[in-house]
Amino acid sequence: MAAGKSHDFRMLEPLKPPLAKKPRRERNRSKSSGRYGTSEVMEQEIWKDFPEDLFEAVIARLPIATFFRFRSVCRQWNSLLASESFSHHCSQVPQENPWFYTITHENVNSGAMYDPSLKKWHHPSMSTLPTKLIVLPVASAGGLVCFLDIGHRNFYVCNPLTQSFKELPARSVKVWSRVAVGMTVNGNSIGSGYKILWVGCDGAYEVYDSVKNSWSRPGNMPGSIIKMPLSLNFRSQAVSIDSALYFMRSNPEGVVSYDMATGVWKQYIIPAPLHLTDHTLAEYDGQIMLVGLLTKNAATCVCIWELQKMTLLWKEVDRMPNIWCLDFYGKHVRMTCLGNKGLLMLSLRSKQMNRLVTYNIASKEWLKVPGCVVPHGKKRQWIACGTAFHPCLTAVA
Repeated sequence: MAAGKSHDFRMLEPLKPPLAKKPRRERNRSKSSGRYGTSEVMEQEIWKDFPEDLFEAVIARLPIATFFRFRSVCRQWNSLLASESFSHHCSQVPQENPWFYTITHENVNSGAMYDPSLKKWHHPSMSTLPTKLIVLPVASAGGLVCFLDIGHRNFYVCNPLTQSFKELPARSVKVWSRVAVGMTVNGNSIGSGYKILWVGCDGAYEVYDSVKNSWSRPGNMPGSIIKMPLSLNFRSQAVSIDSALYFMRSNPEGVVSYDMATGVWKQYIIPAPLHLTDHTLAEYDGQIMLVGLLTKNAATCVCIWELQKMTLLWKEVDRMPNIWCLDFYGKHVRMTCLGNKGLLMLSLRSKQMNRLVTYNIASKEWLKVPGCVVPHGKKRQWIACGTAFHPCLTAVA
């Protein structure tokens, strides 16, 4: 120590390790226990007098996906599906985005449902559908899905959520060739019944009325107004606006419509956009739309058009982002539209690609759909076909 200098020496504390960060679940548990106390038991004396109508109103507004757990709670909750008051509450809830019922190549005898709000696939066990036949979803209305067997002989109607099921009576016209199918609701709700129309390229058609539980042939297709044969585009599902169904046709390019209320057929000659392939009709807010692939040289892009009512011409309103379309360059891409009710689901595939995307017509938003994998499985399923439907807990086939 140098002379004349004094130094103050202090004992240095040993270094302490930093406090370990608690897991988020533990932190949340400690917060909730401090905020609400230790007792989380619902008081039976309070909740036993909860009004029944208010209870049904709350249940009707729960996310549809909770239904799969909710109906297994007790018999009383499960019996709500047959309650008229619960059905009324459900009808008061505004419809959100549709779900999609699809069939995969690997498992054609059971379907997979996609919920776009949760971006989740559901795999219901459809025990009511026939197992010895391959049945495909071809149309929907009011929460019900219409199925047609692959031999075009028998029709079935089912609610995929509740598995309410019905096999329709045999058709009076024996037509085994391929047919186009459309479905509408009588009035404003499925409680008033529904109608199903099938039409063939030769102009033969029939209408099924669920109230009468029978097929009828209201008349003959007017050959003086509609050019025969129809040359229907079977890749395009029908769209329904109010009581009218619209089908896409070729030669000449355009649309034919049938009004379920008046029984009137109409034809609209609408030139198709150039370089168009794999196109299908869609509908949004009462407006007829068109979605298809534009292919020129080696470039391919998905485009959306809107029908101009005054000129009967297609006007392009949107197209898939260019960065996505670059993945299609030089590939032979095929497109299938699995749902055409405001929210579209598109299956885009080639030898090197298998992609599912959704397109929201209102917000013009493109989203990629997660792969469809069966429970406890690892292999991604290839979607073969499908249709959009608005999930409804009280719809009865």
